Amino acid sequence: EGASCFVNPLTALGMVETMRAEGHAGLVHTVAASNLGQMLVNICVKDGIPLVNVVRRQEHVDLLKGLGAKHVLTSGTPTFMDELIEALAATGATLAFDAIGGGKVASQVLSCMEAAANRTAGGYSRYGSTKHKQVYIYGGLDRGPTELTRNFGMAWGIGGWLLTTFLQKIGPAAAQKLRERVAAEINTTFASRYDKEVSLAEALRLEEIAVYGKQATGQKYLINPNKGLGR
Repeated sequence: EGASCFVNPLTALGMVETMRAEGHAGLVHTVAASNLGQMLVNICVKDGIPLVNVVRRQEHVDLLKGLGAKHVLTSGTPTFMDELIEALAATGATLAFDAIGGGKVASQVLSCMEAAANRTAGGYSRYGSTKHKQVYIYGGLDRGPTELTRNFGMAWGIGGWLLTTFLQKIGPAAAQKLRERVAAEINTTFASRYDKEVSLAEALRLEEIAVYGKQATGQKYLINPNKGLGR
């Protein structure tokens, strides 16, 4: 229960708290079927927060829909951009957390946010909508350059987001409240699922590294240093 009680739960809560502090109405999350992404879905369903989830495969759509997610989109499909605009228009989400980092995903999200915002704009402006759109990169699954196509106006931002920096910013009292929520909901909202349990020695085997080194959804390993040791 306590193996994943810090980074993922507090990161998911940190995303929600960042959204509230910056005055956004909803969230977008990429690689949303991850263990962290599932926790974020649970939080948003429980707290009534609009969330747009971006995943890579249909089984990920089914997984998150099963948790109660309303908006789950598959990237790479011919209709992805159109579907993302519709989801953003429906939720009003203007804040995204991106675990990919490299490539065009951040730019695509900003472009679709701008298209959704322009649906309710009072008139044309050469500078785009006045609604601020923000993407925070918190992971680096793609270590290539972050590619931006500047077609989303002037009211936008992109930057990095780190849990430790966030916790320092909100202070000890607020951070403690988040930890208390994690402890209270460790078996529900923040429950983790593991594909396999291995010892430290087993974790060094090439065949195991080949699996968990992919950082793929549904292949999360639990390392138990005491596995196989006599009592």
